[in-house]
Amino acid sequence: MRTKTLAVPLAVALLLSACSGEEPAPAAGSKGTVNIDIHGWVGYQAQAAVLAYLLEHELGYQVRTREMKESDSWRDFESGKVDVIVESWGHEDLKQEYIEKRKVALSAGLTGNKGVIGWYVPEWMAKEYPDITDYRNLNRYAHLFRTDKTGNAGQVLDGDPSFVTNDEALIKNLKLNYRVVYSGSEDALIKAAQYATRNRKPLLMYFYEPQWLFTKVKLVKVNLPPYAVGCDRDPAAVACDYPPYLLDKIVSRGFAERGGKAYELVRNFTWTNDNQNAVASNMINKRMTAKEAARQWVAENKIIWKDWMPR
Repeated sequence: MRTKTLAVPLAVALLLSACSGEEPAPAAGSKGTVNIDIHGWVGYQAQAAVLAYLLEHELGYQVRTREMKESDSWRDFESGKVDVIVESWGHEDLKQEYIEKRKVALSAGLTGNKGVIGWYVPEWMAKEYPDITDYRNLNRYAHLFRTDKTGNAGQVLDGDPSFVTNDEALIKNLKLNYRVVYSGSEDALIKAAQYATRNRKPLLMYFYEPQWLFTKVKLVKVNLPPYAVGCDRDPAAVACDYPPYLLDKIVSRGFAERGGKAYELVRNFTWTNDNQNAVASNMINKRMTAKEAARQWVAENKIIWKDWMPR
């Protein structure tokens, strides 16, 4: 997500139904199989579900999915076990290794989503402590965020350790009296934000957009030192905010060369944060399966996706 990877068992289970479930295979018959890896945040799963639905029901392909950590997905481009990663957050190291050096993968263009990673507090905290959103004041408030796991230090709640995160380096290099605690998943971060908002409990957390939660819970971003190109080049020395992310799709070189109309659809796909959040919100808040949420979005947004279809 931003990221490296989230474990969200419920949402992943919902997504897996996107390619297996309640509707018959397309009447046109299968034109081949597209292997899409599933990473552990619901926005990714929403995007994968829409692509899978269109591949199956508009183009007549079969779609095979599997849950994977991001780095493991990249390693499997060469073997052909994965054709598509539908949303990649940066990962310049992996691009260097698998696109530039090994030449087994390539970018299939931007998703249209604009990614933001940062530290957030519930809106009520920003109102009650107006200067808390300036990182230079965080030590003054560290006592509010103490937990059993952090002792006298404040807690910064992160997600899965495999997410893209600079938080431990930020704490050290900005000389903040805090410790990172890993919640383990996107779902755990969401529950923490909901609980802190509902019960007015202090919370300082790593989070990101696009994310459906922002339509339900008001969070305020903490101002870390501004990002400048190159300020995060040395992971151990990072002392700046996260960069803005223009998210892209990554495909295997074999899929790009032989994927035909399936590759054209993946390459043409582009939508907005609001589009993704609409599908993800239906999966979580309306308890739709990923396939149901994708089917509804496709039914209501032909004016958007018709431009993605191969000519």
